[in-house]
This record gives sequence, C-alpha cells and structure tokens, in this order.
Amino acid sequence: MLSYPARRIYTPDEHVNVLQITDLHLSAHYPITSSTIAQNDDLTDSICQENFEASLRQALNEDIRCDLILVTGDLVSQVEPAIYDHIFKILKATNIPFACIAGNHDVTDEIVTEVPFFQRETIAQAADERLLSRHVIDTDYWQLLLLDSAIPGKVAGEVTDTDIDWLCEQLTADDKPALIAIHHHVLPMRSDWIDAHIAENTESFWQRMMPFDHLRVIISGHTHQEQVRYRQGVTVYSTPSTCYQFEPYKNDFTYDHNANPGYRWLQLANNGQVASWVKRLDT
Repeated sequence: MLSYPARRIYTPDEHVNVLQITDLHLSAHYPITSSTIAQNDDLTDSICQENFEASLRQALNEDIRCDLILVTGDLVSQVEPAIYDHIFKILKATNIPFACIAGNHDVTDEIVTEVPFFQRETIAQAADERLLSRHVIDTDYWQLLLLDSAIPGKVAGEVTDTDIDWLCEQLTADDKPALIAIHHHVLPMRSDWIDAHIAENTESFWQRMMPFDHLRVIISGHTHQEQVRYRQGVTVYSTPSTCYQFEPYKNDFTYDHNANPGYRWLQLANNGQVASWVKRLDT
C-alpha cells in the first residue's frame, strides 16, 4: 500500500524521474462531466480542477516512467479540508510516491477576490497537516530537500534562518547531489509585481549555500510561468501552473492567455546530472 509522504525512492536503473506539478488553485470540487462548465457559475474553479486532472493524466500517459510526484504549493485557492481530501485521493490513485508542500494560498484566504489583486484582503489560515516542511526524500544518488516557504496571511514567502540551518545540516551530512523544492522563487523573475512576492531572506540563503557545490537544482512554483535561472552553479527552475499562467517580464499583474497549463519533468541521473523540460497540456 502506498504510504504518504514519500521518503525513499528506489528505481531499477539508478535514475529518478520526477514529475513536478504546481499551483493547482482548486477552490471547490466539481465532478468533471461534459456539462460541468456550462452548469458552473464560477468557471475558474471548474477549469482549474479539470486542468489539474488532465495535466496529471497526460503526464502519466507519456512514454516515461514516473518515480515521484512533487506538488510545490498552492494546491488550493480556498483552504478547506475537503479540497485537500480530493487532491490527495487523486494523487494516491496513481500509486506513485508523492509529496506536497505549502504555497501562500495554502495558508492564506483572500477576501473579495473580485477586486484587483493589490486591493485584496487576506486572512491567515493553518496549513493542512499533510503539507510538508523540512522533509527529505532519499535516493541512491540524490537527496531531495523540501521546504515550506509560506507565511500565513501573506503572498510573499520566506526562507527562514532555521530553514537555512536545516539545509546546511542536511548538505553537510550527505554529499550526494541535492535538489531543493520550494514554493516561492528564490531568484528574481524580472517582473516587478511578482518579484514583490519573492521569498524573503534569499541573499542569506544564497550566501550560506555557497560552500555546497553538490547543490545542483532548485525547483519552485508561485510564478505561474516557465523560466530557468542560474546562480553559484545551481540551476533554478520556475514551473507553469496546472491552472492559469502569468505573462513573463511584465511589471504589472498580467495573465498569459496564450500559454496552456503545464508541468515539469526532471530526470536525475546517477552521475549527478539533471535533464528537465516543461510540457504543456494538449488542447
């Protein structure tokens, strides 16, 4: 029986194929039928759920073995246990090990979402107990380190000094190539509005990561777009949402209506190399 969360991944060929999905933004559960959208007054709720399920189904039907699913935050837009129950039921049904971390929407509810983004009031919420913090997933040749960067009641996140202490302990104790999974981005996206909600304390994070040349990869969500950045020999991937997308390099809040929902594959090789690519949902 599949246990949660994933802690140890074994593979037959010493390589690990990771599927990253992020920013699902479910706020209700609607049975998906041909008439769902027509009958549902809130199109976004229905479309986000449909796209999440379709993205997962498409990824797992590809010609690649999936060894691990990482969900990097914003599972919901409205914090309700029943929505998490639904998401976890779908993920468990894959029979693939998985792990989930919190995003800002998992610890924050927005009040009156019809007003412009910067005018919305927020209320802090407790994270679902199934969302992980400072969690290690071990493989023969890699270590995957999961962090919770969400701050209840806020859009921006933080890599706390305690988080960094924990990372340093893990990276000192194990010199296998390392991947960090976090919700908030840790390098600027060159977009003023989203960079106002970057993880705080990132300069301290990067300074203290400097001695660890076996830190190879960081993956994040939050930005609803695909970008690749590099710093200190680390490749930093930002991954599209399975729901709606933001247009890159815009200084004001802008949806990208031309970009389909997406997800990221990462192939972690036994020699410490990584290959990664984004796939978009077929239309």
